[in-house]
Amino acid sequence: MSDTITHWSRSDDAMLETAIRSGASRRDLLKLMVANGVALAAAGTVLGRASRAAAATPVKGGALKAAGWSSSTADTLDPAKASFSTDYVRCCSFYNRLTFLDQSGVPQMELADAIESKDAQTWTVKLKKGITFHSGKELTADDVIFSLKRHLDPATGSKVAKIAAQMASFKAVDKTTVEITLASPNADLPTILSMHHFTIVADGTTDFSLGNGTGAFKRELFEPGVRSIGVRNPNYFKNGPYLDSIEFFAIPDENARVNALLSGDIQLAAAINPRSLRLFDGKDGFVLSKTTSGTYTDLNIRLDMAPGNSRDFVDGMKHLINREQIIKSAIRGLGVIGNDQPVPPTQFFHNAALKPKPFDPDKAKFHFQKAGVYGQTIPVVASEAVSSSIDMALLVQATAAEIGMKLDVQRVPSDGYWSNYWLKSPVHFGNINARPTADILFSLLYASDAAWNESRYKSEKFDSMLIEARSSLDQAKRREIYNDMQVMVAEQAGTIIPAYLSNVDATTAKLQGLEPNPLGGMMGYAFAEYVWLTA
Repeated sequence: MSDTITHWSRSDDAMLETAIRSGASRRDLLKLMVANGVALAAAGTVLGRASRAAAATPVKGGALKAAGWSSSTADTLDPAKASFSTDYVRCCSFYNRLTFLDQSGVPQMELADAIESKDAQTWTVKLKKGITFHSGKELTADDVIFSLKRHLDPATGSKVAKIAAQMASFKAVDKTTVEITLASPNADLPTILSMHHFTIVADGTTDFSLGNGTGAFKRELFEPGVRSIGVRNPNYFKNGPYLDSIEFFAIPDENARVNALLSGDIQLAAAINPRSLRLFDGKDGFVLSKTTSGTYTDLNIRLDMAPGNSRDFVDGMKHLINREQIIKSAIRGLGVIGNDQPVPPTQFFHNAALKPKPFDPDKAKFHFQKAGVYGQTIPVVASEAVSSSIDMALLVQATAAEIGMKLDVQRVPSDGYWSNYWLKSPVHFGNINARPTADILFSLLYASDAAWNESRYKSEKFDSMLIEARSSLDQAKRREIYNDMQVMVAEQAGTIIPAYLSNVDATTAKLQGLEPNPLGGMMGYAFAEYVWLTA
């Protein structure tokens, strides 16, 4: 027999793929190929091709166990109140949104069949027909209106109340058509509706622990702070899900989370710190899924407090940041250079021409002297609660010491960091998750009245530009405005963004279908619907 492949067809490939998914051993597969005219020398090539094809073809069945990194007794299935990754994962599993963002960040229709507007202020949402909730109730315009109006009620405590406040009125045109009128034009509404908080619940819902949505999985169990279990929705309106069930819980200790994956107790371990990647060295059968979206760890200098009330101190700190070293050492190469503004390279409106202040310790020393802080000891608050912040802080501290500047890195506990230190300390670290639009990022973080204005940056000009860009359907004009706004933030605000971080989720090689998403790791928290397990 020659070493060439003979008498082997696409139907034979399909037969081999089926055998692989059925759990056939390598010996059995080789026998099958030889019996069908494949030489042993060529069998490896055929087997490799079939194995890759089998892995890439969705397979139904299997129970997935996945672990995030945070949970509490405040875990909720109320989309409006969702705060943490565990909440987002469950909401994406049990509910649907009107739109979702694809891998390139473009909004696609989900519950909506179309979302249209002629002036960016009055929007018509046409719903897909025949979609039902887990309870059997049919999806209608009333469900959409109820879900969106909840965010406007202060009693709800919606985490996106400020974003939702622009929705001034709602009208059910007919059973499957909703008209949304905004207080002022916003060209980004289809993208905004893809946020996790805007998933759709049934009209009149008061008990959210039931997870009664239209989603790919039906809630079987929900124990806040412990775990949740979802089972396949047999009436789901899209293809999938492929899994029979998804169990999700948190393992806060990262080493324990990785070891649970390595031991086979779970199939997905979310958000692996760069320092923990060494645990996978020499280990076969595992995959690291990298997503660089828009998440970042930033160093915040409050402009309304000393020493940040001196512009020279802020400029000195920006020149003290060695971004290449931070990427190489603090985040182990898992990131790209940041330019001190929040719109990442993955977004359409990112200003790639804007360069960060260069690493220049001598220039930093000049600014510190001019600010009158040279020789003083400046506290810098960091915590394990903020991804890679301690490593970043120590690198900056070492550089500062070389020019005679004293930075006192204060490591504070994770517990209570976000309520006691973030937004409050004069110089401290923060961590911002990816957001789908430039408008949302600027509105949440840099508008004069933004609740999360980390450096207390205030500019009437910036605020007016924010409204102007939001209102226009002219993409070229919007790009020009957003470019200028990014320059303003980089030059005037007190936030230093050294890098846009890559999120790493670790999985067993048997888990397939996990792809990057602009909304962050775990496929924008929506992985459960799209992944599958091979044999």
